[in-house]
This record gives sequence, structure tokens and C-alpha cells, in this order.
Amino acid sequence: MSKKEHWDNIYSTKTLQEVSWHQPIPKISLDFILSLGLPKESPIIDVGGGDSFLVDSLIKEGYTDLTVLDISKVAIERAKIRLAKNANKINWIVSDITNFSPERKYSVWHDRAVFHFLRNEQEINSYLESLNNGTAADGRLVLGTFAENGPIRCCALDVKRYSFNDLEKKIGDQFLIEKMINSIHQTPFKTEQSFNFVQAIKR
Repeated sequence: MSKKEHWDNIYSTKTLQEVSWHQPIPKISLDFILSLGLPKESPIIDVGGGDSFLVDSLIKEGYTDLTVLDISKVAIERAKIRLAKNANKINWIVSDITNFSPERKYSVWHDRAVFHFLRNEQEINSYLESLNNGTAADGRLVLGTFAENGPIRCCALDVKRYSFNDLEKKIGDQFLIEKMINSIHQTPFKTEQSFNFVQAIKR
């Protein structure tokens, strides 16, 4: 099964309450973005956003240039149905992030829980190249991954866990870390997942 088929299957067979990453309000990601004090027209991309509720919150906050990228068309179609008329306010991109060639530069590149699914160096380097090419000068990265004490598998896939030091080594050539937060995510089925979040500015 290809990566795309895997994620299409997940979104086709599980409800919002049956996926571990679901958050009715993605508070940490939202707090990071709001704390930047950016103009409301600043371009923001949510990588692996799927049917995440982050864009719902950003629309409510008045942001007007929002993009959601996900490998799963099924996930994006689910999000469009939920958002109804607001779906027209989002730029939707169906793409594998490791094959993504940004056509513009974003003020904020947000990723909660995509990067840790990339386990070989070729995929990781492809991601970092897209990140670098798709981030504006002085643009911000908001990145959340499973922490070093987080899960070793998710959605029937092995993951790569990251300490703050690990993240600095991966992104440090391109980005300077400004903030670091460890967070315990309570899944809809009452388990806990340890995440490390960083906010970083493009060098």
C-alpha cells in the first residue's frame, strides 16, 4: 500500500474521534501563530493539515491567506464538508510533502505530526528543501513532533522521535529556534502522547 493509499484508508474508515491527533481546538499551534503578531493577510500553510481544526480557528481570528496541504484527498474533502462556505477561503493542495515544490513563500510553515513520519534521510532532506524554498525571509516554522519519550508507532506506522536537540540539529542550518515547548496530548481515547514543539525563524 502506498503512503497516499494508507492515509486515504485512514480517513475513509475512521471518524474524527477515532484518530489520535484530533484536537477540537489546537491550542499550542494556535498560540504559537497568534503570538507572532503577523498581519492578518500573511500567508500561512498547514502541512499535513488534513481535516485539522487549525484553519477553523485561524479563520475565526481573521487570517485571510490560508493553505492546507495533505497527501490525502479524502482528508481534504472531509475538511471542506465541515467548513462549508468557509472552505472557499482556503487554498487546498493534495500532495506528498516530500514531492512538494512550493510556488510561493509563506510567512508561517506549520506542521504538527507530519515530520516524524519521515524516517529515511532522503525523505527528510526533501522535506527540508521544500521547507526552505517555501518559507519567506524571516518566516517562521512551527513544528510539532513526537518527543523522545513519545510513541514509537502511530496509525500502524513507525515514527522517528525527536528531542529538542535532535530538532535543532535537523533544522539548525536553515532556522534559529526561538521557543520550545513539551506538551502531553490527550487523545480522544484517553491515552497520552508526548510532543515537542518548536518555533523557529528562518536564518
